Order: sequence, then C-alpha cells, then structure tokens
Amino acid sequence: MGSLPGGGELIIVLLVLLLLFGASRLPKLARSMGQAGKEFKSGLKGLPGRRGRGAVPVL
Repeated sequence: MGSLPGGGELIIVLLVLLLLFGASRLPKLARSMGQAGKEFKSGLKGLPGRRGRGAVPVL
C-alpha cells in the first residue's frame, strides 16, 4: 500500500505515454514538467513564515 511503482509498471506507463503523445512530443513534455517542478520548488522557498519540513501552522 502506497509503494512506488516497480520496473514493470514504469515500462507500461512509458509505453502508454509513447502511444498517447508520440515520440516527438515526449522530450517537450518532460522539459515542461521539469520547469514546472523547478518553479514550484522556488515558489515554496519564497513563502513567508515557513520554518522547515515539519512546521505546524500557528492559528
């Protein structure tokens, strides 16, 4: 329960993505997902009042 997918599942997911988007669009898709992840992380770093991972908000 809640474990990460193994090698077989990852291959199936990659094949489905290849069928859905085609080989020419996969690099563009991966690049845009990487940029979105970087923007998300940089946005989290800029939040005021953030004290670390386990910080509980004060009400």
